[in-house]
Amino acid sequence: QVQLVESGGGLVQPGGSLRLSCAASGITFGVFSMGWYRQAPGNQRDVVATITRGGSTNYADSVKGRFTISRDNVKNTVYLQMNNLKPEDTAIYYCNANFRELWYWGRGTQVTVSS
Repeated sequence: QVQLVESGGGLVQPGGSLRLSCAASGITFGVFSMGWYRQAPGNQRDVVATITRGGSTNYADSVKGRFTISRDNVKNTVYLQMNNLKPEDTAIYYCNANFRELWYWGRGTQVTVSS
């Protein structure tokens, strides 16, 4: 059974930082590309950052220079370090694992940026 379990969300003030984690099980983690997506109320789910099995990364323009995605293939975990958070970063953040036609999602973790 595939499980992607996110953690690390919460309430933070503008300018603050959070580190999200996504622990994967039930997949051969090392062959999967991993990603973080987010969805704000009334909006579609958008990609935030992705990392391939080789470690290549891509970021949405809105988070470049502020967010960093990384992965630990020993711990089967992907991370999203979020710095200089802004109110517009408020959303539910979802972990994704994909390999060819296989796409898996976590249940999400809420990030709220507010003073």
